[in-house]
Amino acid sequence: MKKDIFINQTHKETRIAIHEDDVLVELYVEKPENIRIVGNIYKGVVENVLPGMQAAFVDIGIGANAFLPFSEVEGESFLLDHEDDDDNNDKSQRSNRGRSRGRDRNRRDFRRPATPKLRTGQEILVQVIKEPYMGKGARVTTNISLPGRFLVLVPNADYVGISRKIYNNYERRRLRRSCHEMKPDGFGLIARTVTEGKDNETLGADLNNLMDSYKRMEKAVKAKPGPSLVYKDMETVSSLIRDLFTNDVQKVVTDNKGMYKQLNSYLKGSAPQLADRLEHYKKKLPLFDAYKVQKGIDISMSRKVTLKSGASIVVEQTEALVSIDVNSGKFIGRKDHEANALKINLESARAIAQQLRLRDLGGLIVIDFIDMHREENKKKVYYELRRELRKDRAKVAVSYISDFGLLEMTRQRIRLSLLLSATEECPVCKGRGRIMSKAALATQIEGWFRRFHAKKREFRLQLIVNPELAKFLRSGRKNVVRSIQWQHFIKVEIVEDESKNMDEFRIISKKQGKDITDEY
Repeated sequence: MKKDIFINQTHKETRIAIHEDDVLVELYVEKPENIRIVGNIYKGVVENVLPGMQAAFVDIGIGANAFLPFSEVEGESFLLDHEDDDDNNDKSQRSNRGRSRGRDRNRRDFRRPATPKLRTGQEILVQVIKEPYMGKGARVTTNISLPGRFLVLVPNADYVGISRKIYNNYERRRLRRSCHEMKPDGFGLIARTVTEGKDNETLGADLNNLMDSYKRMEKAVKAKPGPSLVYKDMETVSSLIRDLFTNDVQKVVTDNKGMYKQLNSYLKGSAPQLADRLEHYKKKLPLFDAYKVQKGIDISMSRKVTLKSGASIVVEQTEALVSIDVNSGKFIGRKDHEANALKINLESARAIAQQLRLRDLGGLIVIDFIDMHREENKKKVYYELRRELRKDRAKVAVSYISDFGLLEMTRQRIRLSLLLSATEECPVCKGRGRIMSKAALATQIEGWFRRFHAKKREFRLQLIVNPELAKFLRSGRKNVVRSIQWQHFIKVEIVEDESKNMDEFRIISKKQGKDITDEY
């Protein structure tokens, strides 16, 4: 599979696009006012402990308080001012949990107490695992880890983990043995996918860099009062290069000279064998246009995605869930309904997996496939979707297609979706996607004049509206403005104002010389 990374940087934002076989599969947008904080480590202060919610809220010094579920509290090693009055049995249990965390990280630990020893005002070391989302604070954990190019350093642990994407058993055993030999006491190590084939000298150098970062973090923890930032992870571009620039990447292209120098310096120090794959784009045609990235971005911003067969999928993102509807559209099949439905659903499953990854949609996702009656066809669509989702780095869980033709799944949410990071809420419709009809607005205007006439005796008013609405009010058999004037004996002068929204009106009192819309 051919894989390329394109980086476009302007004064307002940085965009990173990932192509697989010349198809846009991932897009990251970072703005100066919305810098990535996932991976950052903070010395926080516990604000509230809520056993009923099985969570605590932690002040980390940025915006809303961070959310810390009890399930993300591992032991007491990161409670910076905890009391050392635990008995030996408790200490033994915490030690055992630390040793087994590498094997059982995804298994619920039933020995963990229902409420960790957290109290208001307590200082605690936490790491951000999810960005703030729609007014909610960041999600944090006490399971601290420092990622490097090849290794991940896990303080207060005692295990070695190997990336599941390293399939060669001999290589897995070699890396496990090497990591055990170089692992410092009191730390765990995880070998990343890119460690495959790397010698001990390379891994040792990466470990030394991580230990230096950890020591700097320790000094910051002791020197800075909470809440404060004590460890900052790489910015989006550098972290993506660290995590995604593997041997299967053909090239990385950037149109910014400063970014090119920065990445070139990083690669020469961490992966010199990949430095020659970095390119500086200098042509006049925009980078994203030259490599047909912009076309993929335009599709990702649309609700409706048309497929090659003529069928389509419609993606609706709400606060509670994401709904995806599969439509036959212009598809004309030559077989029976069941065969046609299977063909469309299989094509849609591939497109949906790609769009979920590209738009970075998370949370609960409900897919409405075209109805199929045969069980074997439902299985084909289900396994096709799961097969395509394996390309996704986010964690997913997929349920089987229900009797109603619906498939429910969840996808890990780490950062804002593309729709929220690259667009803004419409000031007119407030995110609904629709505005009040002209007829409904005319009724609202008539109601305003009734209320005004019941309370006030004034006979000359100005009605300020958008030109399109003004045309509607004057047209038709029943001229709305003329009807208002005859009914209430008021002289109404319509003033057309293009700056007014389609569903907005203002009324000015000519006698008082002021806007009285909100008074009645």
